[in-house]
Amino acid sequence: MRIIKSLLVVIAVFFFTQSNGQVNFTKITGFFGVLHPLVTVSSQETVVNFRDNYTVGFPFGVNFWKSNKTAFSIEIIPFIKAENGSSKMNNVLFHPGLVFDVGNGFRISARAAFETAGRYGFTPVFTKTIYKAKNNSYYLAFGLPARFGNDKVASIGTALQIGTAF
Repeated sequence: MRIIKSLLVVIAVFFFTQSNGQVNFTKITGFFGVLHPLVTVSSQETVVNFRDNYTVGFPFGVNFWKSNKTAFSIEIIPFIKAENGSSKMNNVLFHPGLVFDVGNGFRISARAAFETAGRYGFTPVFTKTIYKAKNNSYYLAFGLPARFGNDKVASIGTALQIGTAF
């Protein structure tokens, strides 16, 4: 965990420091949503959410915008899994990354992934703003999580997220 914290500090300082040593960003935004993993595929199995159990995540985070087009983002997602009549929080995902606004309400995020369940990897995320109000906006996002480690085979999945940014 110490390595992750140090890496984030280095990234933030590099990303936000100007040549004169001042920290600079144009704005800070936050977000909250609901994430539904859909399908996860590995060489050993295919796991479909909603079939034998239900897993849901609640992503929240903050974006530090360097410009109107680029941000450093910190996202945390606690996951709850329900099966056999009971539910529990079974994983927390720490999900730092970069966000790129590509225009027309579309954004692409490149996120590192560190799970308390022992897995790690990366997640490309494709986001579309679907409604923009005066003080917030609503979005849909589609993620492609790739995970490794914890004595399991590599996997790739899909996830759908809906949320609000403010």
